[in-house]
Amino acid sequence: MAAVAANCDVVIPEDVWGAPFEQLSEEYTVHAEPQLWSDRKALAQRLAGARALVVRNQTKVDAELLAAAPDLRIVARAGVGLDNIDVAAADAAGVVVVSPRGENAQSVAEYAVGTVLALVRDLVGHDRAVRAGRWDRHFGRELHGRTWGLLGAGATGMAVARLARGFGMTVLAYDPYVTRADDAVRLAPLEEVVAGSDVVSIHLPATEETVGLVGAGLLARMRPGAVLVNVGRGEVVDEHALADALEHGALAGAALDVRTAEPPTLGRLERLDNVLLTPHIAGLTEQSQARIMRALADDVRAVLSGGRAANAVGAATSAEVIS
Repeated sequence: MAAVAANCDVVIPEDVWGAPFEQLSEEYTVHAEPQLWSDRKALAQRLAGARALVVRNQTKVDAELLAAAPDLRIVARAGVGLDNIDVAAADAAGVVVVSPRGENAQSVAEYAVGTVLALVRDLVGHDRAVRAGRWDRHFGRELHGRTWGLLGAGATGMAVARLARGFGMTVLAYDPYVTRADDAVRLAPLEEVVAGSDVVSIHLPATEETVGLVGAGLLARMRPGAVLVNVGRGEVVDEHALADALEHGALAGAALDVRTAEPPTLGRLERLDNVLLTPHIAGLTEQSQARIMRALADDVRAVLSGGRAANAVGAATSAEVIS
């Protein structure tokens, strides 16, 4: 990684690195310190004079932090969620916010399908039985001819839809902000998608509209034996209600890559055999990270050289907006 510089152009306070940033460090001074995000005071001091900030999901980029970085021109988010970045505050400060959306969609989609296959065939349970010396065999279920319901029809949702169609599944989708989807996907109201699907996958961000959306009422509408997958945000699901549904057999299983609190405290979900739990890794593959690192480095380079960012998500797209 880049050597420490007293005043640097680019600050990376989380575990974000790769060949694109090695190349960037040959053009600009870069300070990369994976745990710097945990010391807010030190981070603010390091940002004095910096023109670019590259983060994942741990660094809270708000008005206070932006005020400590008067020369900042761009905040680059290594991922698709913007929960930790106050985009409005960045807009007000004339700071470009970039997030290369869609670059990890295939990775997330493959994770979603993989976990569903593991659940409907009880791969984990069979593996544990064999390791314990038991040759127990149970019937599984095919995906062919079943229905997959998407809550969220963005890039990851559509990537899942393409894979699900490859299994011969019908795909329904709920997304209040999408009026037209792929011809192979039928948009429908929330209740219809949930009640009519054998698999429901969540691809929604955490907003005032979505927090707690999948609670006891919606879970009760799901088909008996259905499977739930959350690759959106943990806050969308009422985890207590989900544990109830799983314990009482209303759902066959669930796969959770995101949680209300990350990392979570050990609780009911961790004790259930019909739940697959992973530490927010659905989008973490070598290929997706290579694409994301390249996109971020390119946008940082573009903005610092006076150009426009290709993956801007706020009002500002270039440093030209800064007075």
